[in-house]
Amino acid sequence: MSILLIRHGETDSNRERIVQLPETPLSIRGREQAQRLAQRFLSAPPAAILSSDLSRAAETAAALSGVIGHPVEEEPLLQERHFGDLRGIAYADLAENPFGPNYSPPGGESWSAFHDRVDQVWERIVARRLSLQGDLAVVTHGLVLHSLSVRHLAWPGLEAPAPENGPPLAFGNTSVSVVEAVAPWRITLQACTAHLEDDASGGISGL
Repeated sequence: MSILLIRHGETDSNRERIVQLPETPLSIRGREQAQRLAQRFLSAPPAAILSSDLSRAAETAAALSGVIGHPVEEEPLLQERHFGDLRGIAYADLAENPFGPNYSPPGGESWSAFHDRVDQVWERIVARRLSLQGDLAVVTHGLVLHSLSVRHLAWPGLEAPAPENGPPLAFGNTSVSVVEAVAPWRITLQACTAHLEDDASGGISGL
């Protein structure tokens, strides 16, 4: 049994490189990606779905729910890092690197506050998985996946591949990472998008 860590589908802001607003919905392509994701799990459906309540993740989780039949359990702690006043601004127009190790966005979360929140939701994820007889699907965002990967998960034969407060690891839209459901929480499959087949859109990592 496993924890299935899933990034949301594509949005127009992903494609246009804009720091996303909470209500940003999936794009047409993102909705198709979410349906392909759901089909991936038809033969081995997870026992429960835990999801960020931001629109892009909630829509992705709803597509999965519609195919496998389990309701979505919303978890606000799974939200993307809060970028405050930067939301809605194109990356090209930002004066500073939003992923800088010491950068705190005005009106948003510092790295420290963000990691503290991810620590809390990791405890929730572990507890929910232990309550199940099958896999737990977790639908969230790129930086949450980054924080989990470098701070809580074990990489086979490797140390964490990136610093905590650095450029985010790449997680394509609707990518699936499979984690063993017992400590040390080893990653057995990283950011797989095989279900997208001919869809060339991996989406950016992060926001």
